[in-house]
Amino acid sequence: MTYFSDYSKKRFTILVLIVSISGFSQGMLLPLISIIFERDGVSSALNGLNATGLYIGTLLISPFIEQPLRKWGYKPIILVGGALVFASLLAFPFWKSVTFWFVLRLLIGVGDHALHYATQTWITSTADHKSLGKGMAIYGLSFSIGFAVGPLMVKLIEIAEALPFIISSIMCLFAWSFVFFLQNEKPERLTGDLNARGWQRYKMAILFGWMAFLGPFVYGFLESSLNALFPVYALRKGYEVGMIPIILSVFTFGGILTQVPLGALGDKVGRRNILMVGSFGGAMLFAIASFLEHSQLAVAIAFFLTGTLVGSMFSLGITYMADLTPKELLPTGNLLCGIALSIGSLTGPFLGGVYIEYVKNYSFLLLVAMLLLAVAMVLLVFGRQKHKQTLMAK
Repeated sequence: MTYFSDYSKKRFTILVLIVSISGFSQGMLLPLISIIFERDGVSSALNGLNATGLYIGTLLISPFIEQPLRKWGYKPIILVGGALVFASLLAFPFWKSVTFWFVLRLLIGVGDHALHYATQTWITSTADHKSLGKGMAIYGLSFSIGFAVGPLMVKLIEIAEALPFIISSIMCLFAWSFVFFLQNEKPERLTGDLNARGWQRYKMAILFGWMAFLGPFVYGFLESSLNALFPVYALRKGYEVGMIPIILSVFTFGGILTQVPLGALGDKVGRRNILMVGSFGGAMLFAIASFLEHSQLAVAIAFFLTGTLVGSMFSLGITYMADLTPKELLPTGNLLCGIALSIGSLTGPFLGGVYIEYVKNYSFLLLVAMLLLAVAMVLLVFGRQKHKQTLMAK
């Protein structure tokens, strides 16, 4: 990535560190709390409902986060979000209650969204546009690695149930402390028509960059539906219990492997082209896998290859939004990317659950394939015209 100064490099490194620890805490909480509740005899329905607290918190804070960011700048928002995550993680061991833990997960959702919104807006607003894709790919990669490593903390409950929460909170505090070394900055001021208030500004950001929001939406849908529902579907198909986490892990690993190369390639050939080809390729691979479900190895290979194509859709979507949206509207665009991700994360388990429950004769993977194919077709049909308009505007 090209940096304007050594300070820019330091700022980017600190922001990436914060995001990686945030991914680590999220990756740890999902399986950790599910296992603890399962051991305590909490119903699977209530267990799953409790897990939605993170995404509900994200949606609750979304309408109220942009104005504080514009007024006070990036640094205070990151500090408040980090403090909220740290305090919530530390509070888990004090009282084991389904309701209390739901509230804590909701607060972590609020804090995490504040962190991600401020950091990704800071990066997209200050990075050299020629290397923005590579920079956001590193950003996405750091979160993915943290998210992949987080579940390893689950084993620590064999020593003490509170230990994973304590270690995770200490790591969050460590990363959070580096923010004090950064100089506060604010987004560019809104002028003219862009100074519209409330829904008018959201409407303008949607008109400019609605196609870019498809990437975060699909990423959220895939992440939540595959992790929450594929294990259920696979068990009903008779898959070995030990093979299911391997299949899910290779999907994540595929995305980690190609995150930076695809981000850098997007800088050269265009984000729309990468998103379109990746969506179409992922749709074809999942469709093929639906006919090879008798072979767990074949499904694992398909998951890995699909991960290499679609694992970067969140970071690519953000950079594509930055391509299409005026710089003054980047905070609004980043906010809408986060909302799209949350909607996808909430929609995935619901639609997938309904599909598995009522569609008995067709593979669950076909649902995912149809979604990816629909996104590819939208980008093909509408993307070229939008891209030309953007180039003419520039």
